[in-house]
Amino acid sequence: MGMGLLSRKRYLLMAWRLRRPKKVLILMSDTGGGHRASAEAIKAAFNQEFGEEYQVFVTDLWTDHTPWPFNQLPRSYNFLVKHGALWKMTYYGSAPRVVHQSNLQLLPTFIAREVAKGLMKYQPDIIISVHPLMQHVPLRILRAKGLLDKIVFTTVVTDLSTCHPTWFHKLVTRCYCPSSEVAKRALKAGLKPSQVKVYGLPVRPSFVKPVQPKDELRREFGMNEDLPAVLLMGGGEGMGPIEATARALGETLYDDNLGEPIGQMLVICGRNKKLANKLLTIDWKIPVKVEGFVTKMEECMGACDCIITKAGPGTIAEAMIRGLPIILNGYIAGQEVGNVPYVVENGCGKFSKSPQEIAKK
Repeated sequence: MGMGLLSRKRYLLMAWRLRRPKKVLILMSDTGGGHRASAEAIKAAFNQEFGEEYQVFVTDLWTDHTPWPFNQLPRSYNFLVKHGALWKMTYYGSAPRVVHQSNLQLLPTFIAREVAKGLMKYQPDIIISVHPLMQHVPLRILRAKGLLDKIVFTTVVTDLSTCHPTWFHKLVTRCYCPSSEVAKRALKAGLKPSQVKVYGLPVRPSFVKPVQPKDELRREFGMNEDLPAVLLMGGGEGMGPIEATARALGETLYDDNLGEPIGQMLVICGRNKKLANKLLTIDWKIPVKVEGFVTKMEECMGACDCIITKAGPGTIAEAMIRGLPIILNGYIAGQEVGNVPYVVENGCGKFSKSPQEIAKK
């Protein structure tokens, strides 16, 4: 007997569902460079491992799918971080569960419809959050729509040690932690051991592949092939005392007795064009290469012998993979505080806020 029309339609629909690529939605926000880098790393790994089996979308949920003033979150964050005391007050003031949970309970009443529209536009099979403020609101929406059993929701924590309590939500399918310290915090927040996995930080697949030899990379950057090289950077926004540190290095890496440089510098300014322009006007005694926002960080690290940076978790992980000694020159209050002892106590580097002290080290 032939298949009935209704049965055939059902069969074709099932066959299409089985054959179509699964959709993965990664939720991030441009509050610091690390969240986007982690999202792009996971997307690249999906493409590398599974090819066309998965379609991966990355969205900034707050900027793209919420009304004003919530869509100004990245701008507000950048302002607060540049005024450290304000960020410290915001971070620690919102840490107690009674504060952040009540605030996040109120949020959906204003923005749930817009966020729901944003989420459902992608029709995801899997949602991955790489941001502390991407758990409570999306999970509340999924629960209200009865989709908690149909959509896998995972959190990938991108802070190495200290992290904000909003990272943790009991309704997630999995919470991937980069260290045992973060896993302990997740369990303390009420997640079950079966929900928590320690997997390290998501790092771009390009860091797993070997890079060209150091002298070749230096040639490509227009650097001196033989002089030892320091990589100086301040994250995506070019934060911290980069100019003062560069000037101190410029003096220390020049040998007055020999009358020649004993080292060179590669300075990454990120999106800080003012800083890049300033550094380009200085008359340096040593070879100095100034770059803006770079995408091939593995090549920058491969060309150098050590790194000076603020305590961003992604940069620390990437420097460890490349085997670069690390000198930390600052951290963002709250989420980056624990990264300093993580580096120093594990024997991977040193910490100092003094440009002169850093230059000596």
